[in-house]
Amino acid sequence: MTSSPGPSLTRAAGLAGSATMASRILGLVREQVLAHAFGASHQMDAFNVAFRLPNLVRDLFAEGAMTAAFVPTFSRTLERDGRDAAWRLGSRAITALLVVTVLIAAVGIVFAEPMTRAFAADFAQVPGKFELTVWLTRLMFPFLPLVAVAVAAMGMLNALGRFFVPALAPAMFNVASIACIVLLVPLMPGFGVAPVTALALAVLAGGLGQVLLQWPQLRREGFRYRFDLAPRDPGLREILLLMGPGTLGVAATQFNVYVNTVLATSQQAGAVSWLNYAFRIMYLPIGLFGVAIASASLPLMSQHAAREDMPALRQTLSHAVRLVLALTVPATFGLIALGVPIVRVIFERGHFLPTDTQSVALALMGYAPGLVGYSAVKVLSPTFYALRDSRTPVIVSVTAVLMNALLSVLLARWLGFVGLSLGTALASLVNACLLLVLLRRRLGPIGIMRLASTLVRITVASAVMGAAAWGLHEWLAMHVIAGHGFVAQVVRVGGSITVAMVVLVLMARLLRIEEFDEASSNVLRRLRGRRAVKETRD
Repeated sequence: MTSSPGPSLTRAAGLAGSATMASRILGLVREQVLAHAFGASHQMDAFNVAFRLPNLVRDLFAEGAMTAAFVPTFSRTLERDGRDAAWRLGSRAITALLVVTVLIAAVGIVFAEPMTRAFAADFAQVPGKFELTVWLTRLMFPFLPLVAVAVAAMGMLNALGRFFVPALAPAMFNVASIACIVLLVPLMPGFGVAPVTALALAVLAGGLGQVLLQWPQLRREGFRYRFDLAPRDPGLREILLLMGPGTLGVAATQFNVYVNTVLATSQQAGAVSWLNYAFRIMYLPIGLFGVAIASASLPLMSQHAAREDMPALRQTLSHAVRLVLALTVPATFGLIALGVPIVRVIFERGHFLPTDTQSVALALMGYAPGLVGYSAVKVLSPTFYALRDSRTPVIVSVTAVLMNALLSVLLARWLGFVGLSLGTALASLVNACLLLVLLRRRLGPIGIMRLASTLVRITVASAVMGAAAWGLHEWLAMHVIAGHGFVAQVVRVGGSITVAMVVLVLMARLLRIEEFDEASSNVLRRLRGRRAVKETRD
């Protein structure tokens, strides 16, 4: 009889989620510092487009398809052949990644100008903006091999059941950014370069930090890297075969990013930055819930697939998707209900103006419905890779991307930059639904009725929660804690969120949403455990 994956998956996701929470909170602090220093200025637009170019290639080769192809293959090798064989595969994968990404980085540096022109030709209309974007692009392309090694290290540690340090690694990027903004931005004009150059240096420092944070734990596990270029290695060839279609799928997604970027740069000044700030806020729950659950579930599903234990695989998948629903649907309603005050508290200071707050909040409301889709895809798509099927998610991804591009073009005409965020959100939901239907056909019963029941109940609970949060915030602003001071804003937002969480917990108990109770109980157990440890030490 197959044991339930619930407790182990929830614990692993909770562990990854706690580290991811720290990283995402630092990410929001980073965005606060960025907003204060640069607002939605030409420099910030230039940085966002410049970082998007190496980020595009990173998504193609270092993350996305690489992670989905590497983790199942490494897990299978570990399960069947032992650690020595797995370590050998890890060294060969890192070597192949380094060779490919260093070459791509060199090409990117040489051809940065035409690449930038393809993305943001309209920047040439503002004196110096296009040239600044090209300079920043060249400076940041070496980030690619650094993050490739970091992603491989993360995959190996996750396959070994180590989730906390890999999930914490992205925090190094945020720490480096904050430090460089505070320490280096004032110094940049003295070197004859734009202040935003400090952010490009922070990207490189953050990539290196992600590697350095994970490497000691890998060594403690027994990994010793050596340069080993072995293109005929069966495991490496399997990774490459899985990555091939996956890379095409990510390429299709990046085509949509390209379309959105071009459309955003043709909107009013600041649109690129508004969309970026909004997505950074939404990325907190995506990372906290979607990525954490996916990181915990993928090694488990890879092990089940390697043992050909389909009942266990179906159970783990269904449970992971229900956890995603139970956690992301409330976050969606919360972002819609409190979008403006959240953006105001996080960003509105320095060069970030009230008009920027309204624009970012509108973009955030457009993105918010896609939170469920984004997070579910993080779980659903890698499941196909665990089954050695990389074609199906690619076909679905291409379909969703084409819909995204079409929706973005149409909605941008009616809603401006908000149409870009809404089109992206709707396409992500379509992507998740298609993947779920195809997995049901591939695996057999995965508890669709139970998933639907969880979705309906958590939607009802979240709607009540959202209404309570919005109503309380408006009442506090009008009758109890009026004013625009920062402390008053924090108290209103904090009080509204606290009451909203209480309402959500009560509604979850009333509607018997087991997955939400399970996740919240896991958090409480961890807090009690930490408090008990502290009391023992005291």
